[in-house]
Amino acid sequence: MSRLTVYHEDRPDRHLLCTEDGDAIAAELAAAGVRFERWPAAHELAPDAGPEAIGEAYAPEIERLMREGGYRTWDVIGLHPAHPDKDTLRRKFLEEHTHAEDEVRFFVDGEGLFTLHIGDRVYEVLCTAGDLMGVPAGTPHWFDMGPNPLFKVIRVFDNPEGWVAEFTGSDIAGRFPRLEN
Repeated sequence: MSRLTVYHEDRPDRHLLCTEDGDAIAAELAAAGVRFERWPAAHELAPDAGPEAIGEAYAPEIERLMREGGYRTWDVIGLHPAHPDKDTLRRKFLEEHTHAEDEVRFFVDGEGLFTLHIGDRVYEVLCTAGDLMGVPAGTPHWFDMGPNPLFKVIRVFDNPEGWVAEFTGSDIAGRFPRLEN
């Protein structure tokens, strides 16, 4: 189940808001300039569905996203607990960073924890299957897939080369909860 927990940047030990209500999550994030949608699970996919099958199943949604945001390309990535590089891949985005373009992700399966640092607030968003997250370009954030990653995600991009993380040098990410799956 999706969850939003909001903290003051100086108080990782006490949340200001915690909700699993999809409409409340979308409203709170929209007020901070972040896109969050719940897409109905309208497509049956085999557990071992690959990028082509996922792309076919979600073609209308992908086309809508690309048209609305002016994105030019998309792909599907996934990770499982037995992946040999899971620890390295997890560490890659655990520190606060930004991107020069939007980070738009639709969770087809599994979960991941996006944490956004906007103003003096920290928005921790547990995304699960059916969640669309759109983090605007330049927004400080970090992502945790947990020690036992399990997810399949559709990503859309402005730049066909993908995106590059620009680390802020802040230690804030280390003060907030991690995903323990």
